[in-house]
Amino acid sequence: MKNGHSKWVVGHKITTHDTTGNYDLAVIETPGKVKGPPPHTHQSYNESFMVIDGEMQFFIDGEIKTLGAGEVIDIPPNTLHTFENVGDKVCKLINIDSPKGFRGFFEEMGISEEETDAQMKSVSPDVVQKVIQSAASFDMHIKM
Repeated sequence: MKNGHSKWVVGHKITTHDTTGNYDLAVIETPGKVKGPPPHTHQSYNESFMVIDGEMQFFIDGEIKTLGAGEVIDIPPNTLHTFENVGDKVCKLINIDSPKGFRGFFEEMGISEEETDAQMKSVSPDVVQKVIQSAASFDMHIKM
């Protein structure tokens, strides 16, 4: 995935950016009423989200937290989490995963924004099944 190139990943528009540090950086745009990935943990990754615009509801170890513009949440390894845009407006977030490596999930599972109906394709049953089957190889351990 080229720097600044966007893909749709399970209903979310993900734009990755190259970094010189040991972390991955992406901008996520989540349309209204779109759920995040299934609840999951990462054994190795620290994950942080900063809301740039809109609101996002996070589910962290059984607690619900709603974040608005300018607010940040840090998620340490082995923490069960997911998120959802429960509002009607697009929510824009910055996502940081440390150490580097999770960007590969976005590259592998994403549908290029240039494809027709890319967002809908990214949530098709075949793609969702591929995500579920492949997630663990990206240190994403789904808890259904």
